[in-house]
Amino acid sequence: MRQLFDLITKLAEDDQTTVLIQGESGTGKELVAKAIHARSPRCKGNFVPVNCAAIPDDLLESELFGYTKGAFTGATSSKIGRIEYADGGSLFLDEIGDMKPMLQAKLLRVLQEREFEQVGGLKSIPVNVRVIAATHRDLEQMVAEGRFREDLYYRLSVIPLTIPPLRERREDIPLLIDHFIDSLKKTCSNPLQGFDLAAMQALSTYPWRGNVRELENLVRHMSILHGGTKVTFTDLPEKYRNNVVASPADSNGDMGADVSRPEQLSLFSATVPPVEEVWSDEGVDFNALVNEFETRLIVQALKMTEGNKKEAARILNLKRTTLLEKIKKKELQKSWQNI
Repeated sequence: MRQLFDLITKLAEDDQTTVLIQGESGTGKELVAKAIHARSPRCKGNFVPVNCAAIPDDLLESELFGYTKGAFTGATSSKIGRIEYADGGSLFLDEIGDMKPMLQAKLLRVLQEREFEQVGGLKSIPVNVRVIAATHRDLEQMVAEGRFREDLYYRLSVIPLTIPPLRERREDIPLLIDHFIDSLKKTCSNPLQGFDLAAMQALSTYPWRGNVRELENLVRHMSILHGGTKVTFTDLPEKYRNNVVASPADSNGDMGADVSRPEQLSLFSATVPPVEEVWSDEGVDFNALVNEFETRLIVQALKMTEGNKKEAARILNLKRTTLLEKIKKKELQKSWQNI
């Protein structure tokens, strides 16, 4: 993502080069296009988005190029198109992979000649516009299959820019959540206080097919239902809770089914040392290692719950009285914060 941000800055400085943004739906392709426009010398011009998949084919041509009076039935007056409206600014063509071949040819002329003709018009109109295109489709494969013009593809893909899906950058999830919560504070009188560790752990294992857009929608959803509080694991919609995967040990039946809970996955990942670190030629002190591991688990649970023994007992799948006895026996009452 840092490399992506650096590339956005470089693309913004050169306001003539055509950009092709590729990525799955919901990854933020339009946000990247807006960032390129906002940082470029064209920032005072219009940023004009066009969703090529959302506008019917018979209307897309007139939307892009405009039309003259009498060009077709119902054209009672002339109308400028979005290409002309973007003159001096940036034209963002979203889902360009859905554009029909006839319009692809007309767009190619805009890129090559820097001019176009309105529907029904005879006069060429010069235009100074930067085209930023985006798609979730594999345009190279479409070119090979004859479904997308090869010459247009190479005109668009002067500098290709790929946005990775959210599942490939899970470390960004907490940062994005904080950003969305801060954004909602402007319009929400009772904003979220965040997500607790268990909820965050569950979200980090979810596949995020809807990418960043799905995450933003979840934060909005939680803000409506749980405004003013911190979202817990049980507050999450079922599909986010059901996706938590069990550890390998759990599948063998060596640990209870509750080990698949996100809090316990976090516990074990933080406390289990590699076998090589504790094994020696003389063997191991089994009882001492078990006792040390138990202590680590208790300390980690107390840290995760900020000293809440009832919640720590729940995470460890122990009775509260049993946990209290172990804390007393190990003399962890006051010392766990410093361990």
